[in-house]
Amino acid sequence: MKLNFTKMNGAGNDFVVLDNRDLSISLTKEQIESICDRHRGVGADGLLAVEPAESGANYKFRYYNADGGEAEMCGNGARCYGRFAQALSEQASELLTFETVVGELAAKFDGNLVEIAMSDPFDLERDIDLGIEGLGKVDYVNTGVPHVIAFVDDLANTDVIALGRAIRNHEHFAPAGTNVNFASKVGEQHIAIRTYERGVEGETLACGTGMTACALIHNLHTSTPSPIKVDVKGGDTLEIGFVPQSDQQFTEVTLKGPADFVFTGQIEIA
Repeated sequence: MKLNFTKMNGAGNDFVVLDNRDLSISLTKEQIESICDRHRGVGADGLLAVEPAESGANYKFRYYNADGGEAEMCGNGARCYGRFAQALSEQASELLTFETVVGELAAKFDGNLVEIAMSDPFDLERDIDLGIEGLGKVDYVNTGVPHVIAFVDDLANTDVIALGRAIRNHEHFAPAGTNVNFASKVGEQHIAIRTYERGVEGETLACGTGMTACALIHNLHTSTPSPIKVDVKGGDTLEIGFVPQSDQQFTEVTLKGPADFVFTGQIEIA
């Protein structure tokens, strides 16, 4: 089977994106993993598919990690998805909506910048002691997918792989596991992060839901107001907006940053 695809990049997080509005594409977990393989396939952190909406939105969002497993949400993926879906539309739109597992999201466009209105975070846990050597207490929040946040003094020399893997597979987060973020303060309303992503099972150049989680936890630690800028390993700086509530919850959460087309192509799928 020959498969047409578009490669996109969101702040260093890269994706294979498919137009599946006619639902003619049905890929197995193994086929998705093969497409995302960086040596034998296209290479990507995950795969996105645009499908017809079921509940009144413009489109339905489907996201699969590089291991072929379907995930609830991906912030950078949602921005790339929004820009791809905008290109598919017959008329240019300043706003598109799409259905996800965690609810309906909206994308606004400003050139190559895309702002996603995120779902409200939930399952907040503060000051968790996981008993891992070299790691202090961490925080946890679900911003569409689960994230642990650890603020560190030396982000550049933090062992993201070893610590990330230990936290990702810790019994506290069993059975599904969690994504893991390490963060440090850069300046006023400005942090930097590095992320170990579940499903990729390694460090990625960016993670939209991860930077959102870090910005929200930074607000809880320091009362830093919205918006908060976030530097990612890929070199980009994105912006997280939010409205804090009195019960340590957040509403009107947004993620704004670049979403770029890289190339289009066709791949043979066994």
